[in-house]
This record gives sequence, C-alpha cells and structure tokens, in this order.
Amino acid sequence: MDVIFKCSQCEQELSVDSTGAGSEIQCPSCGESIVIPPPDPQAAPAAPPPGPINAMAAAAAAKEEKHFAVPIHDRPTENLIGKPLQPLEAAAKGAIRLRVKTIRHSDCVEVGKDHFDEVVTAFLEKTGETNVVTVSTFNYTHQDLGTRAWVTDYGAFIVYRG
Repeated sequence: MDVIFKCSQCEQELSVDSTGAGSEIQCPSCGESIVIPPPDPQAAPAAPPPGPINAMAAAAAAKEEKHFAVPIHDRPTENLIGKPLQPLEAAAKGAIRLRVKTIRHSDCVEVGKDHFDEVVTAFLEKTGETNVVTVSTFNYTHQDLGTRAWVTDYGAFIVYRG
C-alpha cells in the first residue's frame, strides 16, 4: 500500500510505499527534507466483490491511480527540449548542389575513332557555361584486357551545378 502525502515546502504530492513510513527523504521537487508520515488506516483497500473477475479491470494498470501536481519554482526552469537540427536531406535541398562528371578518353574510342573532344564538348554545352564550376584533366593507368599491358590514359573531371 502506498502513502500519499504533500511536501510541506512546495506542496508537491508524493507517493511512497508504506514500508518507508517514518524515514526521512528529500523532496524531488524542492530538495526539502521530509519525514514520511504513517499510512492512513482509513485508506485500507476494500475487499473485491464476489462473482466473476474481469481480467482487464483487475489488471494493475487499470487500478493505478495517478496523482500529479505541477511544481512551482521561484526562478525560470531550463528548457530540456531543444529544437532538432534540420535533416541533411532537407538542408541539401536549400543549398547549391554540386555534381561531378568524369569522362575517360578510353570510353570515347569506338572502332579506332576518337570521340573524346565531341563527348566533352557535348556535355559542357548541355550543362551550360554558367553551371560549370571547374574542368580538370587527369592521367591514370589501367591494364588493357586484350594485351594484358599497362596503358596510361587521360580524362576530364568536370564539377558543375546541377
């Protein structure tokens, strides 16, 4: 059985198991030292009525009485719930999006004909001069599958707004 009482300092309603009667505790709201009073003999639980028992009505959750009181403070309390940060996806929608396009020379050679310049030019025209941030060249080495020889090649690295 619980002992329900109020703090003499802040009037916070507290509930403690009756085995703690007579012991001294600190009020969780104001920190005042409180002696737990003895249980009220008039608050003894009533005997259940005879007859069939409804399991849901007899459950502990159904019988639980809740006593809430809002503590009153003399100074403003700190805000424990802050505004969450904006998700990265939402932040990216409002910002400038940069994209990267890599064009390798070896990918532009068909049946002995070199189309590298045409592919780069077509991409730059499609993107538009105002959207191109930078165009850089690079060299790389790869192994030719047919001859198993190492071949050095080049390409273009394009950063653009998109």
